Order: sequence, then C-alpha cells, then structure tokens
Amino acid sequence: MADRPFAGYAGVMTAPRTTCNLSISLDGFIAGPDQSRADPIGVGGMPLHDWHSDTFDAGNEADVIARDDLMQDRGAVIMGRNMYGPIRGQWDEDWRGWWGAEPPYHSPVFVLTHYEHPPIEMAGGTTFFFVTGGFAAAFDQAKEAASEKGDIRIAGGASTVRQALQAGAVDELFLNLIPILLGTGERIFDGVPDPGFRPAEVLHSRHATHIRYVLDHLAR
Repeated sequence: MADRPFAGYAGVMTAPRTTCNLSISLDGFIAGPDQSRADPIGVGGMPLHDWHSDTFDAGNEADVIARDDLMQDRGAVIMGRNMYGPIRGQWDEDWRGWWGAEPPYHSPVFVLTHYEHPPIEMAGGTTFFFVTGGFAAAFDQAKEAASEKGDIRIAGGASTVRQALQAGAVDELFLNLIPILLGTGERIFDGVPDPGFRPAEVLHSRHATHIRYVLDHLAR
C-alpha cells in the first residue's frame, strides 16, 4: 500500500484542484437506467455503492481510505439536476435533494438545470445554487467559491461528468471499480476525447478496486 494512499496531487497548482470520484461497473456504467424516486441510481444501480454503505466492511482499510476521500468536504461541488433529484421540467414541488436536512457536502453545491430556482440553504453548510448557464458558468462559480476553501468536486451524474471531461476540467479521477455487470445505464466516457490520465494509485478489497488517475502533466 502507498505510504500516502489516495492523498492526491501534492504539487503546486494555481487554481483549486478539480476531482471526480465515481463508482463504476465492469461494463462501464455509473448508474442504471430509468432513475426514479424508487431507484435514485437507476434500476440495478444501488449495488455500485454497497462498498461504502452503512453496512460495509469497516475493517477493510482500502475501502475506508477510498470512502474517506469520497466523503471529504470540498470547497465547492457541481452536480447535474438528475443527481439532485427525480423532478423533470419545471420545479413543481419543494424538493431539497435526496440527503435529508443535512446533506453530506458542507459547501456550496452548483446544480446544472434549465429552469431557474432560488438557492436552498440546508443545515451543515450546504447551499444548493441552481445554474442555468451550463457547465462553464457553474465551473466559474465553483472556482470562485472554492478559491480559498479547497478543491472542486464533480459529483455527477453521468452527463455532468461528461461535460466536465469534455471541458478538460478534471485534474484527478477516482474510479471505484465494482465487480458487477449492469448491461445498460449511464456512461461517462461516450463522446469524450482522451483526457490524458495516467494511473497514480490503486487500492483493492473484496468489494472494489479503487483507482486514482491524474492528468499526465500533473503526474510528472
């Protein structure tokens, strides 16, 4: 095991580092199809996250290290509307996310949407801001929010991650490879040019293989 496992890039960066941490099936899906209230990660998608659930094997060091990175507070977070909730079209109810009164982010969260919505302040330091200007606008706001507070996390879902990769915005990509096949669902690399990642660290358990990729020029 590495002396400083999953510690991230240690060099000097002139802007907040942007990271993405995702669970992915062997056949390349980060969620199943047909997301709904009953299936927030799509049909069949929930086993992708068993490795860090409340009942996971807390004695397994690799999963604990990967989980700690996943749950680490960030300076700002970007997510898509589908990750934020199951509502489509106009906002027709008071939806405040899947995570209860105190979401796990503890930072500003910028939600990509086509429909305007006032910010929603939650307990624990999370405020959801709804951005209608696309990924670039959300990324600019996240960089400003995180400039003195830490990294930016691209949380998902698949469309938002693809946009971040297409924009060359992701410095580090953490993939938690789960030994299941979904067959169909949501992918992150379709239509994405090669970002130029190289593997930097690998941890594994009986539940998952955790791989940290960094951009080639940051790994040198």
